[in-house]
Amino acid sequence: MASALIGGMCERGFDAVDITVIEPDAAARERLQASYGVTVLAAPGADVFDSDVLVLAVKPQQMKAALAPFAGALRKTLVVSVAAGLRLIDIGCWLGDADAPYSRLVRCMPNTPALVGAGITGMFAAPGVDAAGREIAGRILAAVGNIVWVDDEARLDVVTGISGSGPAYVFHFIEALEAAGFAQGFDVASARRLAIDTVLGAAKLAEASEDSPSTLREKVTSKGGTTAAALAHLAAAGWHDALIGAVEAASTRSRELGEQLGQN
Repeated sequence: MASALIGGMCERGFDAVDITVIEPDAAARERLQASYGVTVLAAPGADVFDSDVLVLAVKPQQMKAALAPFAGALRKTLVVSVAAGLRLIDIGCWLGDADAPYSRLVRCMPNTPALVGAGITGMFAAPGVDAAGREIAGRILAAVGNIVWVDDEARLDVVTGISGSGPAYVFHFIEALEAAGFAQGFDVASARRLAIDTVLGAAKLAEASEDSPSTLREKVTSKGGTTAAALAHLAAAGWHDALIGAVEAASTRSRELGEQLGQN
Protein backbone atom coordinates (compact mmCIF):
# COMPACT_ATOMS: atom_id res chain seq x y z
CA MET A 1 0.00 0.00 0.00
CA ALA A 2 2.87 2.40 0.76
CA SER A 3 4.36 1.81 -2.69
CA ALA A 4 0.95 2.32 -4.30
CA LEU A 5 0.51 5.62 -2.49
CA ILE A 6 3.99 6.84 -3.40
CA GLY A 7 3.54 5.91 -7.06
CA GLY A 8 0.07 7.42 -7.20
CA MET A 9 1.19 10.65 -5.58
CA CYS A 10 4.08 11.05 -8.02
CA GLU A 11 1.71 10.47 -10.94
CA ARG A 12 -0.82 12.97 -9.56
CA GLY A 13 1.56 15.92 -9.34
CA PHE A 14 3.25 15.52 -5.95
CA ASP A 15 6.96 16.32 -6.28
CA ALA A 16 9.20 13.35 -5.44
CA VAL A 17 11.70 15.67 -3.74
CA ASP A 18 9.03 16.51 -1.17
CA ILE A 19 8.46 12.86 -0.24
CA THR A 20 10.64 11.11 2.36
CA VAL A 21 10.11 7.44 3.10
CA ILE A 22 11.22 5.55 6.21
CA GLU A 23 12.01 1.95 5.24
CA PRO A 24 14.16 -0.31 7.47
CA ASP A 25 14.77 -2.91 4.76
CA ALA A 26 17.78 -2.06 2.58
CA ALA A 27 16.53 -3.84 -0.55
CA ALA A 28 13.16 -2.11 -0.30
CA ARG A 29 14.90 1.25 0.12
CA GLU A 30 16.82 0.73 -3.09
CA ARG A 31 13.67 -0.25 -5.01
CA LEU A 32 11.70 2.75 -3.79
CA GLN A 33 14.47 5.21 -4.57
CA ALA A 34 15.07 3.73 -8.02
CA SER A 35 11.36 3.53 -8.88
CA TYR A 36 10.16 6.92 -7.68
CA GLY A 37 13.18 9.13 -7.00
CA VAL A 38 12.01 9.85 -3.45
CA THR A 39 14.29 10.20 -0.44
CA VAL A 40 14.43 6.93 1.48
CA LEU A 41 15.87 6.65 4.99
CA ALA A 42 16.49 3.69 7.27
CA ALA A 43 15.27 5.67 10.30
CA PRO A 44 13.60 9.05 10.78
CA GLY A 45 15.94 12.04 10.57
CA ALA A 46 15.46 15.31 12.44
CA ASP A 47 13.65 16.97 9.51
CA VAL A 48 11.00 14.24 9.46
CA PHE A 49 9.63 15.46 12.80
CA ASP A 50 8.83 18.81 11.19
CA SER A 51 7.12 17.37 8.12
CA ASP A 52 3.70 18.62 7.04
CA VAL A 53 2.21 15.13 6.78
CA LEU A 54 3.21 11.77 8.23
CA VAL A 55 1.59 8.77 6.54
CA LEU A 56 1.53 5.61 8.65
CA ALA A 57 1.64 2.65 6.27
CA VAL A 58 2.91 -0.17 8.47
CA LYS A 59 1.29 -3.35 9.73
CA PRO A 60 -1.06 -2.66 12.65
CA GLN A 61 0.87 -5.02 14.91
CA GLN A 62 4.05 -3.00 14.31
CA MET A 63 2.51 0.44 14.71
CA LYS A 64 3.25 1.07 18.38
CA ALA A 65 6.95 0.31 17.90
CA ALA A 66 7.10 2.31 14.66
CA LEU A 67 5.66 5.37 16.41
CA ALA A 68 8.03 5.22 19.39
CA PRO A 69 10.59 7.65 17.82
CA PHE A 70 7.78 10.17 17.18
CA ALA A 71 6.20 10.08 20.65
CA GLY A 72 6.03 13.61 22.02
CA ALA A 73 8.03 14.98 19.08
CA LEU A 74 5.25 16.12 16.73
CA ARG A 75 3.62 19.54 16.95
CA LYS A 76 1.66 20.46 13.81
CA THR A 77 2.23 17.43 11.59
CA LEU A 78 -0.90 15.88 10.10
CA VAL A 79 -0.78 12.13 10.77
CA VAL A 80 -2.62 9.91 8.27
CA SER A 81 -3.00 6.24 9.15
CA VAL A 82 -3.80 3.54 6.60
CA ALA A 83 -3.31 0.74 9.13
CA ALA A 84 -6.39 -1.48 9.26
CA GLY A 85 -8.31 -1.57 12.51
CA LEU A 86 -6.19 0.81 14.58
CA ARG A 87 -8.31 3.45 16.32
CA LEU A 88 -7.26 7.08 16.46
CA ILE A 89 -7.45 7.19 20.26
CA ASP A 90 -4.73 4.54 20.45
CA ILE A 91 -2.54 6.17 17.80
CA GLY A 92 -3.01 9.50 19.57
CA CYS A 93 -1.92 8.05 22.91
CA TRP A 94 1.14 6.42 21.35
CA LEU A 95 2.15 9.75 19.81
CA GLY A 96 1.32 11.72 22.94
CA ASP A 97 0.04 10.18 26.14
CA ALA A 98 -3.24 9.14 27.75
CA ASP A 99 -3.75 12.58 29.30
CA ALA A 100 -2.86 14.51 26.14
CA PRO A 101 -3.21 12.32 23.04
CA TYR A 102 -2.06 13.72 19.72
CA SER A 103 -5.08 15.08 17.85
CA ARG A 104 -4.12 15.95 14.25
CA LEU A 105 -5.08 12.50 13.00
CA VAL A 106 -6.86 11.04 9.99
CA ARG A 107 -7.72 7.35 9.75
CA CYS A 108 -8.19 5.70 6.36
CA MET A 109 -9.38 2.33 5.12
CA PRO A 110 -8.16 1.78 1.53
CA ASN A 111 -8.45 -1.49 -0.36
CA THR A 112 -6.14 -3.52 -2.59
CA PRO A 113 -7.36 -2.17 -5.98
CA ALA A 114 -5.37 0.91 -4.90
CA LEU A 115 -2.41 -1.07 -6.25
CA VAL A 116 -3.70 -0.36 -9.77
CA GLY A 117 -5.08 3.11 -9.02
CA ALA A 118 -8.66 1.85 -8.72
CA GLY A 119 -9.11 1.82 -4.96
CA ILE A 120 -11.84 3.21 -2.77
CA THR A 121 -10.88 4.62 0.63
CA GLY A 122 -13.07 5.40 3.62
CA MET A 123 -11.70 8.34 5.64
CA PHE A 124 -12.37 9.87 9.05
CA ALA A 125 -10.75 13.00 10.48
CA ALA A 126 -10.40 13.61 14.21
CA PRO A 127 -11.88 16.88 15.51
CA GLY A 128 -8.37 18.34 15.70
CA VAL A 129 -8.03 18.33 11.90
CA ASP A 130 -9.01 21.48 10.05
CA ALA A 131 -10.36 21.83 6.50
CA ALA A 132 -6.84 22.21 5.07
CA GLY A 133 -5.78 18.99 6.79
CA ARG A 134 -8.76 17.11 5.40
CA GLU A 135 -7.98 18.47 1.93
CA ILE A 136 -4.37 17.27 1.87
CA ALA A 137 -5.28 13.89 3.38
CA GLY A 138 -7.93 13.52 0.70
CA ARG A 139 -5.46 14.43 -2.04
CA ILE A 140 -3.02 11.77 -0.85
CA LEU A 141 -5.56 8.95 -0.81
CA ALA A 142 -7.24 10.15 -4.00
CA ALA A 143 -3.92 9.39 -5.71
CA VAL A 144 -4.91 5.70 -5.67
CA GLY A 145 -8.67 5.95 -6.29
CA ASN A 146 -11.85 7.48 -4.97
CA ILE A 147 -12.46 8.53 -1.37
CA VAL A 148 -15.49 8.65 0.91
CA TRP A 149 -15.49 10.66 4.15
CA VAL A 150 -17.45 9.34 7.13
CA ASP A 151 -18.59 11.36 10.13
CA ASP A 152 -18.11 8.62 12.73
CA GLU A 153 -14.91 6.62 13.14
CA ALA A 154 -16.94 3.50 13.96
CA ARG A 155 -18.24 3.54 10.39
CA LEU A 156 -14.75 2.64 9.18
CA ASP A 157 -15.35 -0.84 10.58
CA VAL A 158 -18.31 -1.08 8.21
CA VAL A 159 -16.16 0.32 5.38
CA THR A 160 -13.75 -2.50 6.16
CA GLY A 161 -16.54 -5.04 5.78
CA ILE A 162 -17.81 -3.56 2.52
CA SER A 163 -14.85 -2.29 0.51
CA GLY A 164 -11.81 -3.28 2.56
CA SER A 165 -12.67 -6.98 2.43
CA GLY A 166 -14.91 -6.51 -0.61
CA PRO A 167 -12.32 -7.31 -3.29
CA ALA A 168 -12.08 -10.82 -1.82
CA TYR A 169 -15.83 -11.26 -2.28
CA VAL A 170 -15.50 -10.17 -5.90
CA PHE A 171 -12.50 -12.44 -6.48
CA HIS A 172 -14.52 -15.30 -4.99
CA PHE A 173 -17.38 -14.50 -7.38
CA ILE A 174 -14.99 -14.45 -10.34
CA GLU A 175 -13.49 -17.72 -9.13
CA ALA A 176 -16.94 -19.35 -9.02
CA LEU A 177 -17.96 -17.96 -12.42
CA GLU A 178 -14.69 -19.22 -13.90
CA ALA A 179 -15.24 -22.65 -12.34
CA ALA A 180 -18.75 -22.75 -13.84
CA GLY A 181 -17.36 -21.98 -17.29
CA PHE A 182 -14.70 -24.66 -16.94
CA ALA A 183 -17.32 -27.17 -15.79
CA GLN A 184 -19.30 -26.41 -18.95
CA GLY A 185 -16.35 -27.20 -21.21
CA PHE A 186 -14.37 -23.98 -21.58
CA ASP A 187 -10.61 -23.99 -21.09
CA VAL A 188 -9.41 -22.15 -17.98
CA ALA A 189 -8.11 -19.10 -19.85
CA SER A 190 -11.37 -18.56 -21.74
CA ALA A 191 -13.52 -19.15 -18.65
CA ARG A 192 -11.42 -16.66 -16.69
CA ARG A 193 -11.63 -14.05 -19.45
CA LEU A 194 -15.39 -14.39 -19.63
CA ALA A 195 -15.71 -14.08 -15.84
CA ILE A 196 -13.35 -11.12 -15.39
CA ASP A 197 -14.71 -9.12 -18.31
CA THR A 198 -18.27 -9.74 -17.17
CA VAL A 199 -17.46 -8.22 -13.77
CA LEU A 200 -15.50 -5.34 -15.30
CA GLY A 201 -18.23 -4.52 -17.80
CA ALA A 202 -21.05 -4.74 -15.28
CA ALA A 203 -19.18 -2.49 -12.84
CA LYS A 204 -18.49 0.10 -15.56
CA LEU A 205 -22.14 0.03 -16.64
CA ALA A 206 -23.29 0.48 -13.03
CA GLU A 207 -20.91 3.42 -12.63
CA ALA A 208 -21.98 5.09 -15.88
CA SER A 209 -25.72 4.54 -15.50
CA GLU A 210 -28.16 6.74 -13.61
CA ASP A 211 -30.15 3.60 -12.80
CA SER A 212 -29.69 1.80 -9.47
CA PRO A 213 -28.09 -1.67 -9.47
CA SER A 214 -31.51 -3.20 -8.77
CA THR A 215 -33.00 -1.44 -11.81
CA LEU A 216 -30.10 -2.58 -14.00
CA ARG A 217 -30.64 -6.13 -12.72
CA GLU A 218 -34.34 -5.95 -13.59
CA LYS A 219 -33.58 -4.64 -17.09
CA VAL A 220 -31.41 -7.64 -17.90
CA THR A 221 -33.86 -10.14 -16.38
CA SER A 222 -36.58 -11.23 -18.81
CA LYS A 223 -39.54 -13.02 -17.28
CA GLY A 224 -39.08 -16.76 -17.71
CA GLY A 225 -35.64 -16.27 -19.28
CA THR A 226 -32.16 -17.53 -18.55
CA THR A 227 -31.19 -14.75 -16.14
CA ALA A 228 -34.42 -15.21 -14.18
CA ALA A 229 -33.61 -18.90 -13.77
CA ALA A 230 -30.10 -18.10 -12.53
CA LEU A 231 -31.28 -15.43 -10.08
CA ALA A 232 -33.98 -17.73 -8.72
CA HIS A 233 -31.30 -20.31 -7.99
CA LEU A 234 -29.14 -17.71 -6.20
CA ALA A 235 -32.13 -16.56 -4.16
CA ALA A 236 -32.97 -20.11 -3.14
CA ALA A 237 -29.36 -20.58 -2.03
CA GLY A 238 -29.59 -17.48 0.17
CA TRP A 239 -26.82 -15.69 -1.71
CA HIS A 240 -28.09 -12.14 -1.01
CA ASP A 241 -28.47 -12.62 2.74
CA ALA A 242 -25.20 -14.56 2.94
CA LEU A 243 -23.28 -11.63 1.47
CA ILE A 244 -24.90 -9.17 3.87
CA GLY A 245 -23.96 -11.52 6.71
CA ALA A 246 -20.39 -11.68 5.43
CA VAL A 247 -20.09 -7.88 5.56
CA GLU A 248 -21.46 -7.90 9.11
CA ALA A 249 -18.96 -10.58 10.13
CA ALA A 250 -16.04 -8.63 8.67
CA SER A 251 -17.22 -5.41 10.32
CA THR A 252 -17.52 -7.12 13.70
CA ARG A 253 -14.05 -8.61 13.34
CA SER A 254 -12.64 -5.17 12.47
CA ARG A 255 -14.03 -3.77 15.74
CA GLU A 256 -12.59 -6.70 17.68
CA LEU A 257 -9.15 -6.25 16.11
CA GLY A 258 -9.19 -2.53 16.90
CA GLU A 259 -9.83 -3.29 20.57
CA GLN A 260 -7.14 -5.97 20.67
CA LEU A 261 -4.50 -3.89 18.87
CA GLY A 262 -5.14 -0.91 21.12
CA GLN A 263 -4.42 -3.02 24.20
CA ASN A 264 -0.94 -4.04 23.00
